[in-house]
Amino acid sequence: MRLILVRHGETVWNSEYRVQGGGVDSELSEKGRGQIDRLGEVLRHEPIEVILASPLRRTVLTAEAIARHHQVPITTHPDLKEVNVGVFDGLSTLRMPQTFTQLLLEWWMGGRERLPGGESFVELQERAWGVVGPYTENGTPENVLVVSHYFTTLSIIFRALELPLHMLVKFRMDPGCISIVEFGKFGARLTRFNDTSYQVV
Repeated sequence: MRLILVRHGETVWNSEYRVQGGGVDSELSEKGRGQIDRLGEVLRHEPIEVILASPLRRTVLTAEAIARHHQVPITTHPDLKEVNVGVFDGLSTLRMPQTFTQLLLEWWMGGRERLPGGESFVELQERAWGVVGPYTENGTPENVLVVSHYFTTLSIIFRALELPLHMLVKFRMDPGCISIVEFGKFGARLTRFNDTSYQVV
């Protein structure tokens, strides 16, 4: 079976380089709305059988842009929300001396599992995998689309590939990107990652 993992289109906060976790319901930017329209077109011929999405507006709108080309309802689940970053919500990443991923990784691996007012990567991974894991175990349906967020998508990929947490800084995903994990007799394989080629006009 395949997990088609889509990160939502660009939001206003993305364009402003501000941290946005699962507790922020920011709006899509004009660029983001264009991205999701093109996402719908590029995925219209994918044999999607199930559509799962975070309930936040940015992900629901992205899922709707894809679902309009398929006779498949959208099932939202709160456990697909972005990681709760607590006190870091709204901070400008431009003013940080390191990437936000590096900051989080230092926090999570430094013995302080939870962010102040937030959650740990393990907690994020457990709740997200709780939604998608049963599909990978059953192997049916064969094509499941998951529309979520940056760290949520990475947590799913890391769980599927059994990657260690310290590898987090080696990955980057852009708004509106497509990634695919395929599950077969030889286990899980990442066959597509951070694909935004459809955005090139």
